[in-house]
Amino acid sequence: MNRFYSLLFVFTILLSVSNCDTPKQAASISVYQDSIHIHSPYKMSINLIKGRSFNHPTYVIWEENMQGDYIKTIFITKSYASGVFGHQMIKDSIWLNQAGSSFQPAALPYWSFKKGLIDNQYVVPTPEHPFIDAFTCATPQQDFRFESGTLFKEKQHRILLEVNQAWDWNKYWTNNKYPGSYAYKHSAQPSLVYAVVVNTLDNTFSLNPIGHGDPRGESGKLFTDLTTLTTAIEIFKSIEIHITK
Repeated sequence: MNRFYSLLFVFTILLSVSNCDTPKQAASISVYQDSIHIHSPYKMSINLIKGRSFNHPTYVIWEENMQGDYIKTIFITKSYASGVFGHQMIKDSIWLNQAGSSFQPAALPYWSFKKGLIDNQYVVPTPEHPFIDAFTCATPQQDFRFESGTLFKEKQHRILLEVNQAWDWNKYWTNNKYPGSYAYKHSAQPSLVYAVVVNTLDNTFSLNPIGHGDPRGESGKLFTDLTTLTTAIEIFKSIEIHITK
């Protein structure tokens, strides 16, 4: 029993960003937990299983009411929340082999516009204006479980996830599709948006794709035609939520 608990490293967050640079593993799954899990009447476990095209994606998980109004962000990868990526971007098309600032409006555009403005002015997080109201860490490189909580102020609400993987080209989303958009050239296939409605009566819920974000990151529009997406749909094999009281 002691050996099992030594594999589980628990992280907490109150109202600001938490960093988790060296996660522990339990049963080959990276496990994280925030303080909301401890204090909420309903415990929520979000399980992300890697797909065959998983390769350092950027993603965010958030909560909305049934009218589609943003409530809160549950989890976001550290690079997008901070505006600091593994490769620093210089001007519009030069990347350095070192971590640094990188402006990526096409990475997670649906969430970026949903959440509202940062410091009443900025849509996309930057090092000077990061997004701090969520649990965050570097992208886990294996299957991932995040344990949080929910209050269920209403009988139902929605959980959404948006994911994007840089330079993920295919025959439709080519590097000359939008020649004037550097944001698109960094993103390639647009972000994929998943969603599910959760309630207090059931225990297990599966997130399914509902659309994709703006490929140029210029709006918060959701595009529902997914027929042109290929490897983007294979980043995750499955995304499940388990809720217990």
